[in-house]
Amino acid sequence: MRVGFVGLGVMGRPMALNLARAGTPLVVWNRTPERCAPLRDAGAEVAASPAEVFDRADTVLLMLADEAAVDAVLGRGTPAFEARVAGRTVVHMGTTSAEYSAALQKDVRAAGGAYAEAPVSGSRVPAEQGRLVAMLAGDDSVLADVRPLLVPVCRESFDCGPVPGALLMKLAVNLFLITQVTGLTEAFHFADRHGLDRARFLDVLDAGPMASSVSRMKAPKLLARDFAVQAAAADVLKNNRLIAEAARAAGVASPLLDVCHALFEETVAGGHGGEDMVAVLRALEARTDAAPTPAAGLGGGPA
Repeated sequence: MRVGFVGLGVMGRPMALNLARAGTPLVVWNRTPERCAPLRDAGAEVAASPAEVFDRADTVLLMLADEAAVDAVLGRGTPAFEARVAGRTVVHMGTTSAEYSAALQKDVRAAGGAYAEAPVSGSRVPAEQGRLVAMLAGDDSVLADVRPLLVPVCRESFDCGPVPGALLMKLAVNLFLITQVTGLTEAFHFADRHGLDRARFLDVLDAGPMASSVSRMKAPKLLARDFAVQAAAADVLKNNRLIAEAARAAGVASPLLDVCHALFEETVAGGHGGEDMVAVLRALEARTDAAPTPAAGLGGGPA
């Protein structure tokens, strides 16, 4: 049984490589053909079009940037859609709105196909290491076939009930990630602007109860001002918008997220959307540099 994989971006390419290296009979496609070269070298077949992926594969994993990209690959809204998905399983691994995923499942089923959500938690490095965490939603019979395919990609998978439970779970996880990394970055900026030894600050943080795999991955990047992408600021902003929309739809307050939303908008507007999410440091620095110079003394209280 061939498995299709469409979308070889920052996350998708290492995921597909892990599948190919594990011996999965893989057929891949990417809008930028050059990104397929490492997959060909790893033994995967390279298709000339999305339609060819569906012709050759029974299950197709989609790791695409947004809803428009998913619709384009599936040919949704055109006669090609039914031909592509009928008799096949479509696995949506990217991050979109929950409402979109629920509607897509309905359309895939109506066209004679099966559908599952399998968004993943993690960034480029865990993707390269095959240590992502998958959240699964869909019919039990579909997930029984999908779950083994993810073993070379994910260190653990969690069932999240029916669609769109996995995408809602991913948004909840990402809310914590966004606020956590922004908080770490703001603390680093605070220490920096007070003239503290930044490396010593990170040592203290790493030795204490707030240390985590996220802080240990992002702290060295802050220290080195290394903005090479692991999770792009533009993607974080997209996720922030999706979470905010889901919160508003459910009447849920999200004050911390809303502050992060503004900071990531400023980061992307400043031309740093293609940099890692720790580039939110640039927005914090810009706010500090634009603030009025404080008066002498601590101030802040009544005279």
